[in-house]
Formats: sequence, C-alpha cells, structure tokens
Amino acid sequence: MIGYTTVGTNDFDKAAAFYDALFESRGIKRTMEAENYLVWAESMETTAFSLVRPHDGKEATVGNGVMIALEMENEDAVKAFYNKAIELGGTCEGEPGPRGDTFYVGYFRDLDGNKLNAFCIMKK
Repeated sequence: MIGYTTVGTNDFDKAAAFYDALFESRGIKRTMEAENYLVWAESMETTAFSLVRPHDGKEATVGNGVMIALEMENEDAVKAFYNKAIELGGTCEGEPGPRGDTFYVGYFRDLDGNKLNAFCIMKK
C-alpha cells in the first residue's frame, strides 16, 4: 500500500551521507536524485525512502507521533541496522528487542530527529 516515505532535513549533505551509509549496510542504493531530494529503494518497483529539502523553503521539522518502520528479515538484521544508525550518529529511542510475543524492533532517530525503527516478525 505504501509507495514511499519522505523525511525532511535542514542539513542535506550530512543527512544524505547518513542515509547513504545506513542503506548501503543493507545493499540499498540511491534510485533517484535531484538538487532537493534523494530516493533509496531496492528497485524502481519497490517501496522507497526519500529525503527532501522542504519545498516551501521553511525549516524541516519532526512530526510528533510520526515514525517510519523499516522491515527486516530477522532479529540479527534488526540489530545490525539499528547499530549502524547509532554508529552513524543516530540516537536511541529503544534498543532492539522483543515487544510482545512476535514483534522484534529497535527504535532510533536520524540526525534531524526523525523517528524510525527496524522491525521483524519473529519466527516461532
């Protein structure tokens, strides 16, 4: 159902380097780029993640209660992606671990304060 998600940034080059390195840890590269936006996806046919300078020229702000969840294949992938985000300067919003019986997730914020998580459904 979701085609792509977008977060804004106030430091485009720094945020681009953060997401290049973070997504590269999963083998994902940029699929589109222009002066004011970048897009990462596994292919042009899959869900994408984009970074933008706000079109209205105003400061990018973080939405209260807004979060983007990135699906991983297993718990080890969740831990690795979360750890990469922290290594790149992201901040912890909840270390990786089980939440309930089948949900495994690690929460973090990017360099601009946007909240994301890496998650998987645990195999029984």
